[in-house]
Amino acid sequence: MNLIDWFKNKLFCDLAIDLGTANTLVFLRGKGIIVQEPSIVVVNKQSGKVEAVGRSAKEMLGKTPTSVLAIKPMRDGVIADFEIAEKMLDYFIKKATNNRGFFLRPRIVIGIPTGVTQVERRAVKDVAMRAKASEVYLVEQPMSASVGAELPIAEPMGNMIVDIGGGTTDIAVISLSGIVFNHSIRIAGNEMDDSIIQYIKKKYNLLIGEKTAEQVKMHIGSAYPLDEPMTMELKGRDLREGIPKTIVVDDQEIRESLADVVDAIVEAVMVALEKTPPELSADIIDRGIILTGGGALLKSIDKRIREETQLPVFITEDPLTTVVLGAGKMLDDLELLKKISLI
Repeated sequence: MNLIDWFKNKLFCDLAIDLGTANTLVFLRGKGIIVQEPSIVVVNKQSGKVEAVGRSAKEMLGKTPTSVLAIKPMRDGVIADFEIAEKMLDYFIKKATNNRGFFLRPRIVIGIPTGVTQVERRAVKDVAMRAKASEVYLVEQPMSASVGAELPIAEPMGNMIVDIGGGTTDIAVISLSGIVFNHSIRIAGNEMDDSIIQYIKKKYNLLIGEKTAEQVKMHIGSAYPLDEPMTMELKGRDLREGIPKTIVVDDQEIRESLADVVDAIVEAVMVALEKTPPELSADIIDRGIILTGGGALLKSIDKRIREETQLPVFITEDPLTTVVLGAGKMLDDLELLKKISLI
């Protein structure tokens, strides 16, 4: 590496961040996605010291002693715990840049849900600035996801994208580099996990943890009947006898537990379609609906939405990274970034 390249690496460490309810992803300009870890922090109650962040913190979820606390600083796509969110973001920024921001503080693009308030936007921006950013650009996640999915957003045609995250489901119709219509509900992946926990508790009197519920959702959860039945063994605490117990559940039961959440997401898509201008509706008939976000990985959710809307439905190549990849691309197009970023 010559001296000029060395200085470039030292001076320019611009970042794109998908600060999600479930996971945080960090994209380093020129390098790609450097960080992809759960949005969880483990803190010592007495000293306030951070014991673990991200993947290592998730391993501790539900297993911590009384002296430490596992905290999720993001809720419904926005900051619920300002101080912990700042520590988490600072940790991820340092990990992504490997402390290369010695000369200049990084410029940061952050994807946020469409339904957040001005106060919530300010909270996100303040956290990033306190984590030593030089400039912070906030971009709505559907717009960022559209760029990441390489949709022709600058053209005069309708592009509908549905971003099913951990805390929110964002639906937007985009044309001429702007959001023509958007609809956001605070129902998404986390509610799926909660629904599974409550279903198992009610039907089997078995209490399972968040981590187990997420694994069930990922392995046998679905939004539409599967071609081949699936089962999974669950371990938890029997609420009547108070002892550990193992049961076996099938995909039909988990689909039943997820029904209300999936119905709410489908209903939100239908609302967005009903309120889309007619000319753009014609484009959506031809181009279809694009699904992204972790919730798009739920088995057959595209099939369910396709059946309800009678429209083509496609899932992006890597739904978990679409938002942060789009934000990363904007770092190389400052004109577009300034045009679509929120004030």
